[in-house]
Amino acid sequence: MIEGQTNVRSVRFGSGALDQIGRELGRFMVTTMDVPWELARHRLGADPVAVLRVESMEIDTLDRQVAAAPECDAVLAIGGGQAIDLGKYLAWKRGIRLVSAPSILSVDAFVTPAAGIRRGHRVEYIGQTSPDPLVIDYDLIRTAPAELNIAGVGDLLSILTACFDWELAAKAGRSEYPFKPEDIASARQILTDTIRQADAIRSCSDDGLRAIVEGYMRVNTLCLPVGHYRVEEGSEHYLFYELEERLGRPFIHGWIVGLGVRLLSRLQEHRHAEAIHFMETVGLRHQPADLQISRDQLRASLLNLQPYVFSRPDLWYTVIHERPIDPAWVDAALDTLRF
Repeated sequence: MIEGQTNVRSVRFGSGALDQIGRELGRFMVTTMDVPWELARHRLGADPVAVLRVESMEIDTLDRQVAAAPECDAVLAIGGGQAIDLGKYLAWKRGIRLVSAPSILSVDAFVTPAAGIRRGHRVEYIGQTSPDPLVIDYDLIRTAPAELNIAGVGDLLSILTACFDWELAAKAGRSEYPFKPEDIASARQILTDTIRQADAIRSCSDDGLRAIVEGYMRVNTLCLPVGHYRVEEGSEHYLFYELEERLGRPFIHGWIVGLGVRLLSRLQEHRHAEAIHFMETVGLRHQPADLQISRDQLRASLLNLQPYVFSRPDLWYTVIHERPIDPAWVDAALDTLRF
């Protein structure tokens, strides 16, 4: 078990870890989507009082679903990031037990306390939850396409750009939080350990899946005590935010973060080739073609990235504040990508 504050009260790793979990939960609800529910429903050992399927992560939709849900003792969230976030939001609003069983590791929502909701396609993180237990059932997770589980390294690879951004902010006297070099060193060690597991991650072996989950939990031991995710979220995420608002649709989180790491590490001139090599080695899809983003759309987003970030005082100081993103730089960067 990871030592320190991980936001995970208990965890179960293993093939079949989900089996019969329903018998432990009293009256429980499930939050899910169609595919993971069909895979998991006959393994729970008991029937839920209701099944809430993800409709939208817009706050009005979430509040309507919560208001209509029956009384229960626990919520079992089964699925990807949105199913987990719906479960987290419901558990937080109702003050009930949360059990998280990710069916895919494409995003770290199952270990973070806040739910990622949307207000007009703008991402916000609200609430406070802790899974008890977090169920990592290798058999369930491997039912997902391998490329979607590999996407889970996106929120670990983002350490590469986010730590550099925090160092820039500290040097400029613009860090929003007390700067801790030891946290930078610890975060970079997590990334190093993840890179060492590249072959296992690519094959989605038990060791590879566990490496992603434990990487997330180790990030929490750094971030939760200080109340921010500076070592893991920076300029690479800001490109994702701009694109989601611009295009009005969600993305596979690890893929869009991977694209952000590729482009913003280039702007930083920091470990850019290493980032690309790692993504290619593990098979992390991140090309605009994978994300159905056209060249014109990405060009417009990059040219608007500084105005977008400057318009949002809630976003931290990063390389975007320091280095120009002009048409010549954008066009040269786009020439390295596949559309």
